[in-house]
Amino acid sequence: MRMYDLIAKKRNGEILTEEEIRSMIDGYVKGEVPDYQMSAMLMAIYLKGMTDTETAILTDAVAHSGDMVDLTPIEGIKVDKHSTGGVGDKTTLVVAPIVAACGVKVAKMSGRGLGHTGGTVDKLESIPGMRTTLTEEEFFKVVNTTGLSVIGQSGNLAPGDKKLYALRDVTATVESIPLIAASIMSKKLAAGSDCILLDVKTGSGAFMKTLEDSVTLAEKMVAIGEHAGKKTMALITNMDIPLGNLIGNSLEVIEAVETLKGRGPKDLTEVCLNLASGMLWLAGKGTPEECMAMAEKAIADGSALNRLAAMVKAQGGDPSVILDPSLFAKAPFEREVKAVKKGYLVHMNTEQCGIASSMLGAGRVTKESLIDYTAGIALKKKVGQEVEEGETIAVLYTSKQELFDAAEEEFVKAVTIADGRPEPEPLIYARVTREGVKNLIG
Repeated sequence: MRMYDLIAKKRNGEILTEEEIRSMIDGYVKGEVPDYQMSAMLMAIYLKGMTDTETAILTDAVAHSGDMVDLTPIEGIKVDKHSTGGVGDKTTLVVAPIVAACGVKVAKMSGRGLGHTGGTVDKLESIPGMRTTLTEEEFFKVVNTTGLSVIGQSGNLAPGDKKLYALRDVTATVESIPLIAASIMSKKLAAGSDCILLDVKTGSGAFMKTLEDSVTLAEKMVAIGEHAGKKTMALITNMDIPLGNLIGNSLEVIEAVETLKGRGPKDLTEVCLNLASGMLWLAGKGTPEECMAMAEKAIADGSALNRLAAMVKAQGGDPSVILDPSLFAKAPFEREVKAVKKGYLVHMNTEQCGIASSMLGAGRVTKESLIDYTAGIALKKKVGQEVEEGETIAVLYTSKQELFDAAEEEFVKAVTIADGRPEPEPLIYARVTREGVKNLIG
C-alpha cells in the first residue's frame, strides 16, 4: 500500500485499518517511509484525529517496533510514572527517590525536552559525569541496588516512537491527543513495569490547555494501560503556573534536591507527595492515607535524598552535587526582570515562560540544538503575590549575553500584573482510574 494513499485517507477524515497502521509504522522504522511523508501523516492525524481503536493499534504497533523490556530480573513490583510535560516539572527527580525509599522499585525510561517543556534526561545530564545510557544489565543492577534508575529511551525501545517524537517536535504536531497517548503508552508498555502512574498536566504550560482535554487524554491512556494488563492511574495536575520556582536543567535538579531536603516550594512538594503516594498505592503499599504518610516520612528522614544520591553515583554521576547543590556550575551571565507597575501578579503564561527559558539556551530549537545546562529562569514572584513597580520578578540565566533581549521580551509578555488579587488555583484537579474520574477540587 502506498503511503500517499494513507495520507490522503486520513486527510479526508477516514479511519485507517490495523493493517495500514502497522504497515505505516513498520515502513517508517525501516526507513522506507521518508520524514516528509510521515510529517504529512502527523499533521493529518493532528487535524482529523483518530478513533480509540486506531489509537490503540497505533500504540501497540509503536510499542512492538522494537524490544519489549522484560523486567523480571528486578525484584518486586515495578512502578513507572510519566508526566505529559510542563514547565518547571522536575517531579521525577523527587518522586522516584521517595518511592524507592519506601520499598517500591522504579525502573524508568525518560525523554528529552519536547517543545517548550523540559526533559528529565536533559536535567540528569546536567549532573557531572551522569550516564543516562546504560546496558540492560547495568540498568537492572542499578535498580536492584539503589531501588531506582532513570535512563534515556534506549535505541531499541519503541524506535518508532523515538523517530516520531523528534519529528512531532519540529512539525507543530505535539498537541494531539491520539499522538500523545500513543507516544506515552507505547513507551510505558514496552518498558515493562507492573503499574503506571500518569501525571497529566492542564493549563497554559501544558500540551492540553483545557481540563476537558486533559481528562480525555487521561481516560484514553488509562484505558490503554488497563487493557494491556497494567494497573494504571492518572492525576490531572495544574500547569497554568510553572511548577516550583526554577526553570532550566541544573536549576531544576537543585530545586528537586531542596524539595527532598524538605525545603522545596509548597506547590512542587504537594504535587510530588501526591504522585509518590499514588505510585505507592498502585504498588499495593497501603491505603492512600498510609501511602501519603510513607512518602512524607521518606523526605523527613532523608532516605529519599540518599536514594537519589545513590542512583547518581551508580550511574557515574558526582553525588556531591546532590548533597551540596552549590557545587553545580553556574551561568556566567544573569539579568533581573523588573515589574513594570505595582499590583498583583494575576497570570503567568506558562508556555511563554518555557519558550523564554529555551531561548536562553535551556531547550532545543531544532533536533540538533545543544543545551546550555546552566541556562534558565528563577521566578522571584508567582501568581497571587503582590509586586511593587521596579521589583525583581525573575532572574534570567545564560552563557550567551546576546540571548537576553529576546528571551526577556518573551518572558515579559507572559506576565500580567493587575490591581486585584486573583483567586488561588487548585494544584490537583482529578484522579482517573478504570472506575472513572474523581473530582478532587470539591
